[in-house]
Amino acid sequence: MVATYESQRSVFRRIAHQRHVEWPAYNSTPLYDRTSLSGLESDVRVVSGIWFAHHNHNSVEQFVCELPIAYFCFEAHDCYGSSTRYEMATLFRVFLLKELHGWEHETALLEYLESHPELCERLELETVPDQSTLWRSWHTRFTDELRETVQTAARTILIKAQNADVAVPREPERTLSHRGDGVDESAPDKQAILDKAETITDCQSRRPSRVLARSG
Repeated sequence: MVATYESQRSVFRRIAHQRHVEWPAYNSTPLYDRTSLSGLESDVRVVSGIWFAHHNHNSVEQFVCELPIAYFCFEAHDCYGSSTRYEMATLFRVFLLKELHGWEHETALLEYLESHPELCERLELETVPDQSTLWRSWHTRFTDELRETVQTAARTILIKAQNADVAVPREPERTLSHRGDGVDESAPDKQAILDKAETITDCQSRRPSRVLARSG
């Protein structure tokens, strides 16, 4: 089943219930801003921990396509420093996919994208990057720190999905432990929760209307 507006709203409502967690992380602490990779990793951990608990959300690839990252400033981690055909946010999702499957080389990623046009559409890829573009993007355009974040985020997604009995493309390495992942069920003001969930969901829905179109 695919994510819908209502299923996403449910996820962010549950996030709003957590008393000691804010999403996105840069809103909650001066230690993070919109360029902080540690904050991005925290956001992936928070959202994925609740995302896969929803019965509609049973695909790691779906999560990669729907993960809200519009707020994040990838430009700070772009070694090219100028606009190119492929946006950093799109490439981030593409390489998350590569790490989720554990492919060592870009060839397998390229073949997979070429054989899954619907996935490319959901990733907002008008054309599939060729192998040299993928190689340069990963090895030259991405900073070392951004590559590490992609790998960390992929491992987190695999673990959270597997914990929720969602099928994963490979066995994750369970070498990292994070505190604060649990949902705090002691509820703050209900109206505040609803308002917060609406704000987050509305922000996400401003992306091209892929979610609403698919849910119709």
